[in-house]
Amino acid sequence: MGDAKVIPFDDDRDRSRGAAPAGQSRTGQRARRRGARTGQSAPLTTVPGQQGPGEGDGPGKGGAGPSEAAEDRHGAEQRFGDADGAASRGEGPASGGEDAAAKGALGGLVARLLGDDWEDRAARGLAFLRRRVTGEYEVDDFGYDRELTDQVLMSLLRPVFEKYFRVEVRGIENIPADGAALVVANHSGTLPLDGLMLQVAVHDHHPADRRLRLLGADLVFVLPLVNELARKAGHTLACAEDAQTLLGRGEVVGVMPEGFKGLGKPFADRYKLQRFGRGGFVSTALRTGAPIVPCSIVGAEEIYPMIGNSRTLARLFGFPYFPLTPTFPWLGPLGAVPLPTKWTIQFGEPLPTDDYPPEAADDPMLMFNLTDQVRETIQHTLYKLLVRRRSVFF
Repeated sequence: MGDAKVIPFDDDRDRSRGAAPAGQSRTGQRARRRGARTGQSAPLTTVPGQQGPGEGDGPGKGGAGPSEAAEDRHGAEQRFGDADGAASRGEGPASGGEDAAAKGALGGLVARLLGDDWEDRAARGLAFLRRRVTGEYEVDDFGYDRELTDQVLMSLLRPVFEKYFRVEVRGIENIPADGAALVVANHSGTLPLDGLMLQVAVHDHHPADRRLRLLGADLVFVLPLVNELARKAGHTLACAEDAQTLLGRGEVVGVMPEGFKGLGKPFADRYKLQRFGRGGFVSTALRTGAPIVPCSIVGAEEIYPMIGNSRTLARLFGFPYFPLTPTFPWLGPLGAVPLPTKWTIQFGEPLPTDDYPPEAADDPMLMFNLTDQVRETIQHTLYKLLVRRRSVFF
């Protein structure tokens, strides 16, 4: 073992093979030996049978020539230079592409939240605010602000109408497409929400885009804020003069002849119509020749089940009644939230009045008969709707 001689790896391989490997010349071998003695690495050569990427068309065993290698380096430098220039100009995917994607995602999110027409609605809203600030809007002699009602008040009431009470409207075509009409409906619910829902039903569902002008009690027009909103929404005092003026203009007028007697009746008397007064609405219809459209509303009786009436508190606050319900006033403001009952509003066939002579408005028997006819029509329709109703809430 002490006499062992170290043989270099290359020499041993060459001796064992007896010749230089294929594809390598003796000159290359000598260059490697000189590099080993001087400490310099020999130039790399291509291993036989292996090619680098893009090396298939060069001379010899498939290697790329010097001119082709130079062209590859020049092409790579040009490509990197173009990419750097595009990125600096904001044309690359790192700039414009990401910005476009971010804008598209933001626009899609806004469209899902606000709807596809949110831009048009935003433009209309800004135009509406501009007209409010500059005073470029119209109000009639009753205080009716049609633009405010259509764009604001109806927008606030519509979710309650569609989502909360889920009102089903029937027979809306019985209201004439043009000309005057007097809608006579039952009244209930402790608070007059049925009148507001009736207004939304005519506004949103009539094919001729009619508007309902309700006649309200004196109390509505003496309460602060309620008075202003009622006037802006087109309501007016329940008197023969105002009703006749509106009907003479060809408006659709709504009246609830039961008044506070129907609104504040006990829950045990639900859907039992109270007296319709002295028939003043019939006299007004006869004088103007407007048809009378009976209307029946089911669902309002159960929103505030009135189980009691505190007459002492009613006199103290100046109200016609002070309701006591299972939730009010025991739960405070929470008790004022109505129950989510299912509503149905049905408009009956109109009763014509233009065939009567002008002096018919002063005939008390005729007015009594017509009033009783309208009342019985509404009462029988209520019974039919109650029989068909599956549940108070569904």
